[in-house]
Amino acid sequence: VQLQASGGGLVQAGGSLRLSCAASGSAFSSYAMAWYRQAPGKQRELVASISSSSKTNYADSVKGRFTISRDNARNTGYLQMNSLNAEDTAVYFCNTIHERLGNSYWGRGTLVTVSS
Repeated sequence: VQLQASGGGLVQAGGSLRLSCAASGSAFSSYAMAWYRQAPGKQRELVASISSSSKTNYADSVKGRFTISRDNARNTGYLQMNSLNAEDTAVYFCNTIHERLGNSYWGRGTLVTVSS
């Protein structure tokens, strides 16, 4: 499985971005998917996750502002980010894990910069 994240960029505080994570290969629907981020000088942290049955989970810092979703027909996951602030500036990574086999894959990050 190869993952391609896209959609990052420069946005003003209060703005929105939508990240996409396109997965190659088959059986995408059997994978849970998550978005992580890593800000300069900080550890990578989980932002949001979505199971194969579309159960979602969010970090407290993004609840109510970010929405994770998936389109199994397109083998793609998304992260809609609204009301962005400077603390959201980071490289965002997508990750998938097969819920039965445990295989985990990472995509290259996409940089999100929020200007205040």
